[in-house]
Amino acid sequence: MTYCLAIKVNKGVVFASDSRTNAGVDYIATYSKMTRFVWPGERVIVLLTSGSLATSQAVVNAIKRDLEDPEAEFTLRSGKYLHQVAQYIGELSQKEQRRHEKAMEKSGNSAESSFILGGQINGKSHEIFMIYPQGNFVSTSTDTPYLQIGENKYGKPILDRIITPSTSLEDAARCAMVSLDSTIRSNISVGPPIELSIMTAGTMEAPFHQTLTMNSPMYKSMQKQWTQGLKRTFNRLPRFEWEKS
Repeated sequence: MTYCLAIKVNKGVVFASDSRTNAGVDYIATYSKMTRFVWPGERVIVLLTSGSLATSQAVVNAIKRDLEDPEAEFTLRSGKYLHQVAQYIGELSQKEQRRHEKAMEKSGNSAESSFILGGQINGKSHEIFMIYPQGNFVSTSTDTPYLQIGENKYGKPILDRIITPSTSLEDAARCAMVSLDSTIRSNISVGPPIELSIMTAGTMEAPFHQTLTMNSPMYKSMQKQWTQGLKRTFNRLPRFEWEKS
């Protein structure tokens, strides 16, 4: 299990992901689920992954292989629109799943992976897409300017309450951190380090990127202030009639 999200606001896109890939009683593993591709002045693409690690790794490897192949039919650099890139990644995912489908069925495991693709191609608007295991994909809407994959239910409430298209990039990043932390607190299968990337629309440069552990000053301060703020707000909730007397 994992939790990744992307938030699209007017000023750009925030990407966030955890790094836990296995959380057994006596074995915990971590692996980055965020891959960044940058061609300065041309395009910026960020890919988040969840589900089968074998499938998602194979897809990322296929993307890199095609980029190095001058005869490749399609690459991240050849797509004129970001939705074409989303379709390409969906096809790679489907191909990899079919390759191991029978073996995975015999072992009772799933080869399915989900992806969030986001970024901007020069001259086009910044966008984010969620690519399903079946290869199809969806984008955001004005009412829901964010996408989630993996264990999303614990981190969703704050996104619904805070995020709008006019939210600043910095506030969107703080909201993403709280969303990740809420999920980490409630589900052992999601864990740090947290990766955070902030892409400013129209810059066509490498996004700001930061990795946060449980001991990072920024992360510890955010945890403390959010918890204390929730407790203060809770203690100010209206009293029942019988309490007032």
